[in-house]
Amino acid sequence: MSRSHRPSLGAVLFFAVAFALGVYFTFAAVQGDFGLFRRVEIAAERDALSRDLARLEDEIAEMENLTRRLSDTYLDLDLLDQQARSVLGLLRADEIVIR
Repeated sequence: MSRSHRPSLGAVLFFAVAFALGVYFTFAAVQGDFGLFRRVEIAAERDALSRDLARLEDEIAEMENLTRRLSDTYLDLDLLDQQARSVLGLLRADEIVIR
């Protein structure tokens, strides 16, 4: 008796389903909502937001310094003069403005 060496339909179907599931899960691990590409995007966004936070913290520190220098307890006359010139457009009597 000669037996055929052809695999049974159940074995072929099992391996086809296993391969399809493997491809699906691999695709989901790379491209999905929680995949590698999304993780890289989130890391890049985190880095950009960290830079923005550092820039804003520096700006806040500068504003706090200027506010303290113009407060009632500590008055910086040079800063007051600079602010009066830039905001109010004030001049001294001995100055000439060229535009």
